[in-house]
Amino acid sequence: LAEAGVGAAGAGIVTRGLTADPPGGPARWERENHRGRTVTLAAGAATAAGAAAGAALAPGVPARVRAAGTLVAAAAGAAGLYDDLEGDSASKGLRGHLSALARGEVTTGAVKIGAIGAAGLAGAALVSDNALDTLIGGAAVAGHANLMNLFDLRPGRAIKVSALHAPLALAGPAGPVAAAGLGAASAVLPGDLAERTMLGDAGANALGAVVGLALVAREGRAGRLAHLAAVTALTLASEKVSFTQVIAGNPALRWLDELGRTSR
Repeated sequence: LAEAGVGAAGAGIVTRGLTADPPGGPARWERENHRGRTVTLAAGAATAAGAAAGAALAPGVPARVRAAGTLVAAAAGAAGLYDDLEGDSASKGLRGHLSALARGEVTTGAVKIGAIGAAGLAGAALVSDNALDTLIGGAAVAGHANLMNLFDLRPGRAIKVSALHAPLALAGPAGPVAAAGLGAASAVLPGDLAERTMLGDAGANALGAVVGLALVAREGRAGRLAHLAAVTALTLASEKVSFTQVIAGNPALRWLDELGRTSR
């Protein structure tokens, strides 16, 4: 609860600061959402900052776990923000960025993928006992960060998906790290649902990374392999199947997806 509060407070402070005086001017931080409404990316940077601050101050957990949580939240958030502010839409999705890289084009998305991958490995190394578990865990953390970004296509969706992880993520040794991320996300959720803000890559990647790390910290090798297989399968599926269409076609998922939105 304490870490959720720190995360929420940090996210709230950063959101207000960036909304009032965004670096580079408001237009640099504004985007159009799926309905053509203008929203600000401030909530994404705020979520990453709140999660990192909460993880850094987490009591009752080893210093290595605090360091891992702070690292993945800050690095994934910074990499995502770079792509948010500097990227273009010429290449989309994991396949698009990797295809561009194969042609010798280094996109902002490819830079983001590399940075989050490195951060995932570093974070996993701090909560692992050997190199193999570090490799598997690092890939799972990075995959989780990317997967959460794939869900950030409608107001509040990525935050709701992250909240569904809470029973497992909060119960492990890195539970306070997950609490910091979920607390930060809860602070920006009202604005996200009201279509005033959006997580963007910065918020969704940071949130996915801290939740993914919290899961990895409680998993053995078999659990990490299953975790990696699940996020990989969903990521590959997203290249062929629209998550939005799947959710819209299922009454229970559609109800949860629309819950709390001021406009549907």
